Amino acid sequence: MRLTPALFLFSSLALVTACGGGGDAIDDVRKQDNSFSGNKNPIDDFSSGSTGDSANNSGLEANEVRITLEVPGSLAPNAEQTRRNLRIVQPDSLRVYQTDRNLQNLGDPGYSTRQDDNGFTVIEFQHGLPVAPDVIIEARYGNATLRALAADADQDIKINPFSEYLVRNTLTQYTPGEYQRILDCANQSNSALCLNKYVWPTLADQVHDFEIDIPAGASLTSALDALSRRADFASYVASMADYALLDSQSSGKISASSADYHSVFMGVELGQTFLEDSFTESGQWGVRLGREEQTGTGDNPAYLYPGLTLASFDVFNIKVTSLASQIPYDRKTLIHKRGNEFFTRGEETWALNTHSSSPGAATLDDSARLLAGRALYQSVTGKNSARTIGWTRNPYFLDAYTGGAGSNNTGPDRALAGYFSAGKAIQLESEQGKLKRQADLEAHYLSVLELNLLRKDGFEADTLSGGYNTVYLATQFAGSAHSSSPMQVEAGSGTWDIRSAADKQVVEQTQPFNTLRRDTSGAVSVVDTGNRTENWSLTSRPSLLSTGRVENGRLNLDVNNPAGAFGQPDLGVGASVPDGSLLAFNLKEAASTGGIIGDGLLIAAEKATSEAPTSGRYRVQGFVLGMEDGFNRLIHLNNGVLTLSGATANLDSTTLEVLHSVDSETVTAPESGQLAADFAYTDKNNGKVSFSAGDLSLKGFVTPDQSQFFLVLRDAINGEKRLGLLIATKLP
Repeated sequence: MRLTPALFLFSSLALVTACGGGGDAIDDVRKQDNSFSGNKNPIDDFSSGSTGDSANNSGLEANEVRITLEVPGSLAPNAEQTRRNLRIVQPDSLRVYQTDRNLQNLGDPGYSTRQDDNGFTVIEFQHGLPVAPDVIIEARYGNATLRALAADADQDIKINPFSEYLVRNTLTQYTPGEYQRILDCANQSNSALCLNKYVWPTLADQVHDFEIDIPAGASLTSALDALSRRADFASYVASMADYALLDSQSSGKISASSADYHSVFMGVELGQTFLEDSFTESGQWGVRLGREEQTGTGDNPAYLYPGLTLASFDVFNIKVTSLASQIPYDRKTLIHKRGNEFFTRGEETWALNTHSSSPGAATLDDSARLLAGRALYQSVTGKNSARTIGWTRNPYFLDAYTGGAGSNNTGPDRALAGYFSAGKAIQLESEQGKLKRQADLEAHYLSVLELNLLRKDGFEADTLSGGYNTVYLATQFAGSAHSSSPMQVEAGSGTWDIRSAADKQVVEQTQPFNTLRRDTSGAVSVVDTGNRTENWSLTSRPSLLSTGRVENGRLNLDVNNPAGAFGQPDLGVGASVPDGSLLAFNLKEAASTGGIIGDGLLIAAEKATSEAPTSGRYRVQGFVLGMEDGFNRLIHLNNGVLTLSGATANLDSTTLEVLHSVDSETVTAPESGQLAADFAYTDKNNGKVSFSAGDLSLKGFVTPDQSQFFLVLRDAINGEKRLGLLIATKLP
């Protein structure tokens, strides 16, 4: 069950990703270095070119792996400290064996060991590196035994509680038939390889990118219990283990060799701040919005644009879609201190940051959904300043809707997804040219909606015309001294009618909306605030690329007068798919004649002319913000399912939930929850739809091809009031 050429698959993914088309942010992410040298400990050298886990793989042959044993601090309190409250130790003993789904020792797979110059154990596999989860490396230290799978993408095998969790909680969950399918895949000839050739090495590697601290004083058992309680980590592992079962017959690739996308990105976060002494341990809301980043000035202006690139290729007849993304973003936060004191932090505190994914492989399932395990790069802000901050981001499982493989020349026109990623802000200190980790400044938990819309050179704004349905959600943060309602969430579902004028497209709208607000006393209310009817304007916003200035689908949304090529619009910057059927905008400090809207996400799609669908299954993703007296809650819908049946519908979704207790100043790590409801489902004509189940309602629209719903959620449960924004996309 070895395949030395599988190494070629991983290098090919990086190579093809690095050679794709397009400019701007995509080029930048391709140039990032994601490697460490020697025996570098990531606690002593924080790097923005890393996904968190150091790759200690220098000097290895193609069939070798290097072993690092990391144990909870209570097992070796005086040993070298590394990230996640773990300690690096030399194993008392090490063994390697073939295994089955019951984790039995089935014998020697054929290997030898040596010590490298730094004292690490290096294992040579005589028949090539394992690529299936059938070889275990087991280390003993004192009375503790920990295991790791030998299949690891970067040949740097960490044996620690994270790898032990993976071994215990995946293989034993497969049926005998499922496990045999995985082994059969690994044994197939080069002409018929299947997808878990790279899924398992990716999974074994990415569990070490999670920035989750093992509790101080934890035993191995309690460390594993702590990981099992981290619903985001457990969900990721389970989703990737299921993904490994996808067979090659259900996979495809995008039709074009590569395709570039504008990314419209909104992340809502809830976390805990330790940055300022007067607010330490207070809860904190946050919002992140994608934006262009100016990198040149004067006569040589240049910009990085939020973007995604997909590339398609075959390696040994494996149909692979690779992807890489980079999204510069702005951040605003609202600290909610005990006693209902509120303080905002914006550009004066938070420098422009970057949300970028490590280049890697994905699968186009039934030419409709893009599936992958995604690792996100760390970033550094304020380098060489008085406050240098390192930002970590945990991996996530991507389940994005594409709607098809696209044409031979263009690829699919959209990739829509929602996902969850927790992370930290860490104080960094420069020592001998390296950035060393100091105290944690934040723990934050982020729910994201990301709409990637295909670029098209020569796009013209007058493509946008006629009737559109809309949904949006925006936040407004204000300090206690500046507003009687320091926390507000506004959400609505309405209609646009777009017509051409001399230098712009005029938007005539009807936009009813609700507002969820907390006042300075801590009281929470939801009100049917009103209806926006003022006209807005749409204009094309050019992109300035290395190849020159081009109109490729970016848009300005203004109240009256267009902002111009590179000005800040009144409402926000967005993008369109090439045929104008789907638009999305990041609302940034949006204000209109009808009042302040805030920072958020607006989505518009052409009206449908046919009846709404009455059957089908849809993947549900999105975020919900909840507030009640003394508590704040962030809810992420974690790949739920909406099932339509005539005039009724059923929603069944696991959730990842983060709860902030104002009085106790605690913020929980993500816990698993459930959102389930049986709805009365109503077609409101022209694509508008509503779902109702008591206090829980979903209002929005379905696209003309009946493949995508965009919905505003409103709910009240046990005194907690909620507003949210969801997408529901067709499942195969």
